[in-house]
Amino acid sequence: MNVARRLFDFFIFSSLYISFCAVLMVYQTNSLLLHIPLSRDLVLFVFFSTMCSYNFHWYLTPFSVQASERIKWTQRYKKLHLTLYFVGLAGCIFFFFKIIDHWIALAFGAFVTFLYSAPKLPLPFFKALKRIAVGKTIFLSIVWMYVTTALPILVAGADWKAEYSFFAASRFFLIYAICIIFDYRDRDDDKREGIRSMITYFNETGINLLFIFSIVLFAASTIALYAYNYSVYTILELLTPGVITAALYPYAKRNYSDYLYYFVLDGLMMFSGLLMLILKI
Repeated sequence: MNVARRLFDFFIFSSLYISFCAVLMVYQTNSLLLHIPLSRDLVLFVFFSTMCSYNFHWYLTPFSVQASERIKWTQRYKKLHLTLYFVGLAGCIFFFFKIIDHWIALAFGAFVTFLYSAPKLPLPFFKALKRIAVGKTIFLSIVWMYVTTALPILVAGADWKAEYSFFAASRFFLIYAICIIFDYRDRDDDKREGIRSMITYFNETGINLLFIFSIVLFAASTIALYAYNYSVYTILELLTPGVITAALYPYAKRNYSDYLYYFVLDGLMMFSGLLMLILKI
């Protein structure tokens, strides 16, 4: 394996990439779209908490029914995952105290993030969560929407407006559509671990309808922002990742490449923000 490939794998599989995605999504919320103050300490809190939670999750994920380069990488570098978990935890705690005035909003985000990975812990109470995790895809989407949309607005102290609700809904349903694709790929792993989700319950038609429903609601909530003086140009930028996600859906159901999932699909969550940032420059 050449050096460039090893560095790319490290960037993706160490969860640095997804942490940067989270940061860009927060930056888009405050600075590129809603134009409200952005806390640097919050940005760093989100970066380290994402690194912490994802490395914790992958440290507790030792196998996959599907052949996976990421699982092989995880097994090879488990100590690195543990190290990055503690680095992320230290950074998360440090910046938590920098913005401790918002401790309730921050603690809620940290708690719901922990609960997503909690069923993987080898303890009876946490294992029992597998049997009630029917809405785990919805739950993960709520976590991402809250941390990258609602939390930055709350920390900024901005009065909540109707347009914020439509933007939050737009982001939620985009992330939910992407999570459906991930859950479709991981359904055999979930069944093996005894984790219940709508994707393990639904047949092929039901899963397709759920995905279409999510994309339609994403488009509707995004277009609704036009009523709040968002330009057609901005609406198109926000719609672009949803169009790409819908176009990739049939292909992603057949191709389980880790690079497609953890680089392309994960990247689509922050793609509209990246578009706005590049075109702004």
